Amino acid sequence: MVATSRVASGSHVTLHYRIAVRLDGNEHEVVSTFDARPATVQVGAGQFSEALERRLIGLEEGQEANFDLAAGEAFGHRAADLVQTLRRATFDANADPGTEYVPGDVVEFNAPDGLRFSGVLKQHGDDRVIVDFNHPLAGLPVRFSVRVIGVL
Repeated sequence: MVATSRVASGSHVTLHYRIAVRLDGNEHEVVSTFDARPATVQVGAGQFSEALERRLIGLEEGQEANFDLAAGEAFGHRAADLVQTLRRATFDANADPGTEYVPGDVVEFNAPDGLRFSGVLKQHGDDRVIVDFNHPLAGLPVRFSVRVIGVL
């Protein structure tokens, strides 16, 4: 009998996954690989949130599972201080030049250390913009569905 591999911290896992938010008794799919190419992730490398990675630990090759995570558990709680008002000149200097943004767009910014981070544009005017730097799924209940294909 061949031993089945289990997911552990550091494992490379090939899987199909689906993330959906649960609102008003309905699920709203955010992302799914079930009808596409599977993903390969390294558990513990931060490719999924820590809460989602913890759900993978102990799963076996071939196993399917669904996990319901309470509001804020999967991607943190919303933080009011992460909704920030920026001077329009600061916004323009750090966002992609020449791009016309509208409220609801995800905007990537250059950080001083050369990395990039993103936020959702909430409002813009001639001299000020409001950007929400919370994770878009922060504070929402999430269903995480997986099918483990392989574990290394």
